[in-house]
Amino acid sequence: MNDKLEQFKKEIVTKRVAVLGIGISNTPLIKYLCGLGVDVTAFDMAEMQNLKPAMDLLTGCDVKFSLGKNYLDSLHGFDVIFKTPKVRFDIPELLREAEAGNEITSEMEVFCRLCPARIFAVTGSDGKTTTTTLISRLLNYQGYKCWLGGNIGTPLLDRIDEIERNDMVVLELSSFQLHTMKNRIHTAVVTNVSPNHLDVHKSMEEYTEAKKNIFLYQLQEDTLILNYDNPATRSFAKEAPGKAIFFSRQSSLTEGVCLAEGWLVYRTADKEVKIVRAEDILLPGVHNVENYMAAAAAVIDFIAPEAVRETAVTFRGVEHRNEFVRELNGVSFYNDSIGSSPTRTIASVNSFKSRVILIAGGYDKHIPYDVLGNTLVERVKCLVLLGQTAGQIEKALTDECQRRGTETRIPVIHCSSLDEAVKTAYHSASVNDIIILSPASASFDMFRNFEERGLVFKKIVNSLI
Repeated sequence: MNDKLEQFKKEIVTKRVAVLGIGISNTPLIKYLCGLGVDVTAFDMAEMQNLKPAMDLLTGCDVKFSLGKNYLDSLHGFDVIFKTPKVRFDIPELLREAEAGNEITSEMEVFCRLCPARIFAVTGSDGKTTTTTLISRLLNYQGYKCWLGGNIGTPLLDRIDEIERNDMVVLELSSFQLHTMKNRIHTAVVTNVSPNHLDVHKSMEEYTEAKKNIFLYQLQEDTLILNYDNPATRSFAKEAPGKAIFFSRQSSLTEGVCLAEGWLVYRTADKEVKIVRAEDILLPGVHNVENYMAAAAAVIDFIAPEAVRETAVTFRGVEHRNEFVRELNGVSFYNDSIGSSPTRTIASVNSFKSRVILIAGGYDKHIPYDVLGNTLVERVKCLVLLGQTAGQIEKALTDECQRRGTETRIPVIHCSSLDEAVKTAYHSASVNDIIILSPASASFDMFRNFEERGLVFKKIVNSLI
């Protein structure tokens, strides 16, 4: 029996509960709480007519609603408030309720507090989803019953009654989910840290501090996996309460996971274990070598190396992450809609051996784009731009050319829609060219999320004749 869960159930039914945000993570939460008999009020800035999919899922639930422009006006006197990840913890309404002694939490924070199983959690600016998925696949291959969730799109609190002590839980955690996290994570992974989400976080320092919460509440026996090649993550080791293990593609480590004669190897003070040959990894790009290193370091004490080798030669990746869509008249199309930051786009473009036609641009997260300049000059043959950040991406290209003292010889084409961008890119292509959607920007100026953007891209590509 999960004693912490049973105590939670006894206590929560005596509380007035508010849930802020009726979205992908909170709709199952609302259903779960209502099923326990909790007095729940759901809050959302959208009007009822714009929440039909969620409302359909909540049919039969005894839940009250506060919706629309002034939806937080009635947020008074709730004992427990579950906020959606992108609602900041320091908005006036939540600060007022916290000062009144009411609990401010989230679905993920409560899940981590009540979960009876070992938790592996992954965060980082890039590579989170692939690394999280790899850890889950490796544990499944070894025979563990594994639960995959978090920012990857699956909430888990409503399924916690099914999770047993000997199971494994693998979570992808965003900076938004970690901002107020104060829970123990048994094995924490930080893939890298670079500027991202500065439209929500007040500074790079705040963003970085949020990431640290994945390991700051660990115990001495817990493990933290860090990217040695990333200065920010390397510096986290000195703050780790438990054991820090590095992985590195660029350096030969005496302890940790690194490359040696073409192999990913795990080194300790008294042994070296060959894990998998880098050339056997089916996913293209050096960033995916790093993702395998991070995943292997996280699970090395729980699996045999054969699990990594088998996964490496069979796993073709996660949707919207350098995903091959189709080939048409000798032109190949790839969907990297997850590429919502410059560093992610750099990694994706560099995974191809030849120059690419790049479709980029989108919502402005107030992050710097100058780091894109070198990759655009060296690896892109035609740049197709759209969205709010189009001008900043073009400026990164022209600034790099000026720095080099050369002219901008790469065609730059501005478009007003993704449909126009895809067709323009295709008409600009020749046989054996690669067209990749990797926007280096968020999607919110045109789409609800990167998944919708990727699906629309694939639909457009598949309609070409």
